[in-house]
Amino acid sequence: MSATHGRTHIVRDIEDIGVVAVIRLNDARQLRSVAEALAEGGIRAIEVTMTVPGAVALIEELAASLTNDFVIGAGTVLDPETARQVILGGAKFVVSPIFKASLIEMGHRYDVPVMPGCFSPTEILSAWEAGADVVKVFPATVLGPSFFKDLRAPLPQVRLMPTGGVTRENAGDWIRAGAVAIGAGTALVDSKAVAERRFEVITANARHFIEAVQRARGSETGR
Repeated sequence: MSATHGRTHIVRDIEDIGVVAVIRLNDARQLRSVAEALAEGGIRAIEVTMTVPGAVALIEELAASLTNDFVIGAGTVLDPETARQVILGGAKFVVSPIFKASLIEMGHRYDVPVMPGCFSPTEILSAWEAGADVVKVFPATVLGPSFFKDLRAPLPQVRLMPTGGVTRENAGDWIRAGAVAIGAGTALVDSKAVAERRFEVITANARHFIEAVQRARGSETGR
């Protein structure tokens, strides 16, 4: 995986990995151990949400201490001021549950990719035309992979990533339906396992997700 910075390279790295781990922790002290457990399972794209206590400082610490093959990003970013703060702290990508053109503009000012959250076809296309590097479809729970398949027919140029409702069981379905990557939260980073410091559970989950994505991509290329 490339360690080169820049929007194009970072998006390519995320696509290559195929899974973005969405981390929401009550105990920020566990973040480093969670990141290492995810990496052991093959997931090195990590989205630390702004709901984690001290998220900006944690992103800065992780970005400085983890190796370059980690892709550390910030999630639940709602305004350009926060986007600038996390980017200066070392975030390599910015994710939001909403679409704001000003977020995209701020990210691109620093050559950092931005993934806004969208729901409807109109909103998705508007975000893409505003320069979104990947459109996060959120919440994907109520839509399902068939939505991606239907949407990709008229909009094949749009990079889509579902977040919300992505599980080990349906991860491959999203990829086969046209997702360039998937965002996985509680189904990947099990809060009970984290609380009990059973990080091997996180590693096992990561391996399952990575294998599901790879199998799905293999079936796509085999068609």
